[in-house]
Amino acid sequence: MENSKKGTRQRIARKPGESRAEKIDYSTSRSYSSGERKSFGEKKSFGEKKSFGDKKSFGDKKSFGDKKSFGDKKSFGKPYGEKKTFKRRPADDGMKAMLSRKPQVSGRSISAYSDNDQAKSGIQEVVRLNKFIANSGVCSRREADTLIQSGVVTVNGEVVTELGVKVNILKDDIRFNGQRLKGEEKVYILMNKPKGYVTTAGDPHAEKTVMDLLKGCPTRVFPVGRLDKNTTGVLMFTNDGEMAEKLTHPSYNKKKIYQVVLDAPLTEEDKAKILAGIELSDGVTAADELEYIDAHDHRQLGIEIHSGKNRIVRRMFESLGYEVRALDRVYFAGLTKKGLKKSDWRYLTEGEVNILKMGAYV
Repeated sequence: MENSKKGTRQRIARKPGESRAEKIDYSTSRSYSSGERKSFGEKKSFGEKKSFGDKKSFGDKKSFGDKKSFGDKKSFGKPYGEKKTFKRRPADDGMKAMLSRKPQVSGRSISAYSDNDQAKSGIQEVVRLNKFIANSGVCSRREADTLIQSGVVTVNGEVVTELGVKVNILKDDIRFNGQRLKGEEKVYILMNKPKGYVTTAGDPHAEKTVMDLLKGCPTRVFPVGRLDKNTTGVLMFTNDGEMAEKLTHPSYNKKKIYQVVLDAPLTEEDKAKILAGIELSDGVTAADELEYIDAHDHRQLGIEIHSGKNRIVRRMFESLGYEVRALDRVYFAGLTKKGLKKSDWRYLTEGEVNILKMGAYV
C-alpha cells in the first residue's frame, strides 16, 4: 500500500482481474467520503423553508404596514387640512375687535336709525315738489314752499300754489320763473370693490373701472375718494357733491381702516415708527392706530388713518422696506362692507343716509 504525495488517500495494489476503480480506497478522504454526504448539507435539516423565513409568519402584508391602520388619509390629514382655517380666524377676530370700537353706519352700531331705515334710497321718480326744487339747487326745502305759494312755480304749464303736491321728476315739466328745473334725486351707493379695477368715473385708457360694476344704476354718480387698482374694500358713490366733500376733505378728519398683509412680520420697532410718524416725500404721516390682528402672524395688521394722501398706506410700509401683499379697506366714515361680496353694491338705506347727513360718523 502506497501513500499519495498529498497524503489524502491510499493506493492498494490491484490484483489480477480487478478494475481500476476497485483498487482505490476512499475511506480516508475527508472531502470525498461517501458516508458524509447525508449528514453534511442535508436540505431537510438546514435552511428548511418551512421553518425559516415562512412568508405567512414573517412579513405578512396583512399584519404589517396595513394601509387602513397606518397612515390612513382619512384619519391623518384632517388637522393639517384645517391649518388654513386656523390661520384666518385670529385675523378675522382681530379685525372685528378693532372695528367694534368704532361707530358704524352700515354695521348698525349706531342706534339713531329712522323708522324707514330699510327703505332704499335709490332714485325716486315721484317726490314732493318742494323737495324737487331744493334738489335743483334753487333754495332750501322750506324756502321752496314760499316760492310755490307765491305762484312762481309751474308744473306742465300750470301754476301750482298748493303745498304737498307731488311730481314725477322724469316726466313732468317743472319751471321756476319760466326756467325749467332739472332736479336730481340724491343717490348713495356702497360697493365692495374687487381687485383689478381703477377708481375713476371715466378713463379711456383703463381696461376696467369701478363704473363698469354699477350696472342697473340709472343715476349718474361718481366715486367718493379713490382706491388703488389692487386695493379692495369699501367704496362709496354718490351724486351729492356736498356729502362727498365732507367725507373726503382732510379738514373733516374722516377715519379709514385697512387690513394689511405684508411680505414679512412687522417688528415692534417699525410699528412704533409708523405710530410716531413717517417722513415721506409729501410730509410726515402717522397712523392713528396700528395693531397686530393675528397673534401668531405679525404680517397681518389693522391700520387706522385719516390722511387722504395718494397710496398713503402702501408708501408708509414701503418706506420701511416692507412690501404690501394685500390691502383691504374695511371701514370708511362709518361704512363697512358687511353683507357685500366682492363686486357687489347696494343703495344706502334712508336711515344710513340720515346718519351720514347728521354727521354721526367719524
